Amino acid sequence: MANRTHMGSPDVISDERDDASVIAQSLDDPRCFGELFRRHAPPLHRYAARRLGGDLADDIVAETFHLAFRKRDSYDPARGDALPWLWRIATNLIRRHYRSEVRLYRALVRTGVDPVLENHADRVAERVTAAARTSQLAAALASLRKGDRDVLLLTAWGELSYRQVADVLEIPVGTVRSRLNRARTKVRNALGGTADE
Repeated sequence: MANRTHMGSPDVISDERDDASVIAQSLDDPRCFGELFRRHAPPLHRYAARRLGGDLADDIVAETFHLAFRKRDSYDPARGDALPWLWRIATNLIRRHYRSEVRLYRALVRTGVDPVLENHADRVAERVTAAARTSQLAAALASLRKGDRDVLLLTAWGELSYRQVADVLEIPVGTVRSRLNRARTKVRNALGGTADE
């Protein structure tokens, strides 16, 4: 089923294989696990960088894939998509850095500069407006309960569905909805009632 390309180098796995197949194959050929990294590391890194800053994001992503590789034999292939499994590992690692995350948000309050988005601003006027909103948002995020912040950021920055967030955090979908509602309300109030839903 897997399309393998032989070009005088190690086998290359086609992107056609689902995550569960790649993980299963990596049990015999550990090099195959690199395909999961190529598929899922960029969004995990962006998410970790927004929560903890770039320096810690590198470590979080590396440790996420290191732990996933070590535990790949316990992965349930019936799940297919490994994304919730990887996000769960990353979120648990991020939680260990709770103080760093809160410090980052407090620094955002003071400076108004988002370390992930700062390099992407195109115009000065946008930067000034974004800086003011970023400070307010950072203050609101720092004030959220850990569980509420995890749900909000997994849906907003991680772009995960409610079901995926429930899988990542190992909580019911209804709890995801209530935590997200509570977090959105608090953030909306902190932004003067203008936050988009």
